[in-house]
Amino acid sequence: MKRAGPGGRVTVRFGKETEMVEISSDIIRGYNDTMILFLLLEEPSYGYELSKQIKSLSDGKYIIKETTLYSAFSRMEKNGYIESFVSEAQDTGKKRTYYRITEEGRRYYTEKCEEWQLTKEVVERFIASA
Repeated sequence: MKRAGPGGRVTVRFGKETEMVEISSDIIRGYNDTMILFLLLEEPSYGYELSKQIKSLSDGKYIIKETTLYSAFSRMEKNGYIESFVSEAQDTGKKRTYYRITEEGRRYYTEKCEEWQLTKEVVERFIASA
């Protein structure tokens, strides 16, 4: 479940709890590229499918906005991390814009994963155990 909250926050359902926990959109924004690149590691895909996969893999805890997704595509393509191409969808024959990761994108993905591990390690030192 997600709703816009004050201060650019995204409300998400945490686990099976009924309590709602908020993730700052500023924090998650820094990892949208990582999530998208992860999904493109195996095969090219298109925007709607990637957004469904993000929702599914996060167990519905994160629903990426369409504007956020396409801004990320634009930024990553400009930086050389992904390439776009138009192809017909196999199921409908409709033309879609697909995205694929580049070698530079694979390197960037690896860097972001290493950065996440370090970030997590540092922040966890300041989180009190429940």
